[in-house]
Amino acid sequence: MRRFKLLLFPALFLLAAVLAGTSGILQRFSSQATVDPKSITSQFDSQATGAVFNGRWLTFPYATEEYAYQVLGETSEPKRIEVDLTNQRLYAYEGDRRVFDFLISSGKWGRTPTGTFRIWTKLRYTKMEGGSKVLRTYYYLPNVPFVMYFYNDEIPKWRGFGLHGTYWHSNFGHPMSHGCINMRTEEAGQLYYWAQPDLRGKGSILAGDDNPGTPVVIYGEAPSG
Repeated sequence: MRRFKLLLFPALFLLAAVLAGTSGILQRFSSQATVDPKSITSQFDSQATGAVFNGRWLTFPYATEEYAYQVLGETSEPKRIEVDLTNQRLYAYEGDRRVFDFLISSGKWGRTPTGTFRIWTKLRYTKMEGGSKVLRTYYYLPNVPFVMYFYNDEIPKWRGFGLHGTYWHSNFGHPMSHGCINMRTEEAGQLYYWAQPDLRGKGSILAGDDNPGTPVVIYGEAPSG
C-alpha cells in the first residue's frame, strides 16, 4: 500500500501539470466569435449597462468621449494600412508617405492572421461577444467604436477580424485581443475617417466596387507571453 501511495502522488502531480498546461494552451486558442455579414449591426445600444472582458465585469459599458477628428486633405495617392505584429504597431500610408504611426494590441487568446486584406465594412459601433466562460476568456462588449472589418480569399468576412477602438484595456503595445487589432479609441477614430471606403456622409458603410476598402497588410509575429 505504501508503495502504491508513493507511485500515486507523482502521477497526480503529473496529471495536474498536464491539465494546467492544457488550459494555458486552450486559452491561447480561445478565438473571437464569428459575425454574420448580412445581419451585422452598427446601431448604438443606449440600453447597455456594462461590459465583460475575460470574465471580468467592467464598470463602464462603452467609451463616451467624443473627439474632434482632423480629416486629412484629399489625396490621389493610394492608401494602405500596415500592421507590424512583431513591434505591435500600425502604420498608415499615402503612397510612400507615412501619415499615422500607432501602438496596437493584436491577438493573444486567438491568432491575428497575416497577409494582405481589404476593409469590407466600417461600423461606427457594433457589439462583440465571444471567448469561453469555462476558460475565463469570455467577453461581451457592446458599442465597440470605429470598427473596420477586413478579409481576403483565405480569411472570409464571417471570421470577424477587424481594426477597432478599445475601451476595456489600455495595455497597447502588447497582445491583448482574441484576434482583432485593438487600438486607442481616439486613434482608431482618426484611422476610421481616413481609410476607405469613403463614408459619404454616413456613420457606417459597406465597401463596394465603386467605393473599395483600403488594403490592410499584416506581417510579423506577435510576442509571446
